[in-house]
Amino acid sequence: MGTAERHEAPSDGGADDATADLTTRQEASDHDIPAARESAAGASDVVEEQPYYRPLWVEEPARRRRLPDPVRTSAVRAVLIISVTLIQAMVAFLCTMAGSWLAFPMVLSGVAGTVLATWAVLDVWVTRQVWNQRNGVVSTPSSTARALRRERRKARRQARVTERTQERIRRRERTGQVAHP
Repeated sequence: MGTAERHEAPSDGGADDATADLTTRQEASDHDIPAARESAAGASDVVEEQPYYRPLWVEEPARRRRLPDPVRTSAVRAVLIISVTLIQAMVAFLCTMAGSWLAFPMVLSGVAGTVLATWAVLDVWVTRQVWNQRNGVVSTPSSTARALRRERRKARRQARVTERTQERIRRRERTGQVAHP
């Protein structure tokens, strides 16, 4: 809707004013012109619009827990070694295609890098296992574990009830209140 049409439209102070005001702001911001708004007296005021800063990212809760420090350190080391090894393999391939004398040393270093990268990945795995063994692992019990615990609790409860009834019978025997000899 253009400026001429907006001034000709009747205003009854309802939603049309809010729509017209929004349209005025949008048009003014599009053309780098300060937006003018007509007041009730007919005079136009220049609206000082506050700049709206949209955040660069939105914080979301973590889905998984953070890795422990030793495990994260070994994982970063492994990623760096693997990336260097991949770069070496690419350089070796390109040198081989170009017929360069550097191809053979790069292939040898690529093989050594592959061995080192395998070692680094195993280091991450071992470090993670050691961490879990030393510091415990937070796990949620499976439905099978819950069912077994429930059965054990039921058996203990039943054993306590049986023990109490046996104890009650023994006390009555001592006092001579047993109904049968």
